Amino acid sequence: MQRLDKIISNLGYGSRKEIKVLARKGFIEVDGVVEKDSGKLVDPDKSVIKINGEQIFYREFIYLMMNKPDGVISATSDSREETVVDLLEVDHQAFEPFPVGRLDKDTVGLLLLTNDGELNHRLIAPKWKVDKVYYSKIDKKVTEEDVEAFKKGITLDDGYVCKEAILEIIEATDEGSEINVTIQEGKFHQVKRMFEAVGKNVVYLQRIEFGGLPLDEDLEEGEYRELTEEEIMHLKSF
Repeated sequence: MQRLDKIISNLGYGSRKEIKVLARKGFIEVDGVVEKDSGKLVDPDKSVIKINGEQIFYREFIYLMMNKPDGVISATSDSREETVVDLLEVDHQAFEPFPVGRLDKDTVGLLLLTNDGELNHRLIAPKWKVDKVYYSKIDKKVTEEDVEAFKKGITLDDGYVCKEAILEIIEATDEGSEINVTIQEGKFHQVKRMFEAVGKNVVYLQRIEFGGLPLDEDLEEGEYRELTEEEIMHLKSF
């Protein structure tokens, strides 16, 4: 059972104060009866709730896939910078989602957002070994020696030894390289620092897969969509 105003507010129909006004004016019905007490306890899974004659369908959690653009930070709010949550429609912001893990400000690609704290924990906790795949352009030639070094575990500048990473060379020339790298951690600037440890620099970084979910190719940078039921169940299988 939940308070009626909380149920309606979570769906983006206004603040609890605004919903209280709607109830007093007789715009809210529960199971066919006008309900003027916005604090009434209701089972959203069993009761039929209508606002101004329109039935609402309650859900507690929201799951989104975004193609994060360059220059936007992976945070829920910031006084100076634009955040990924700022890119969401108001109806989705109402669920108060947060990014699963983070992408650096200048890193683009797949970012998941949800208000499901339990799933968020499972996806970012190292013990669940969730793969994150990145496509990157490197300023120098990436070699088989680098592949072996990543497999053994790169030591970062602060002494941290990374877990095994899979480095795949797509193309490598003296002018630069294109690679895919798969990691299961999320240390600060990790991919960039891993390449710096072998004397190379990342010039472009895009996350293309998270937990087996590929970035939706139909999403332009800055766009997002809700996950399908199949995608949600896949993430919950970890």
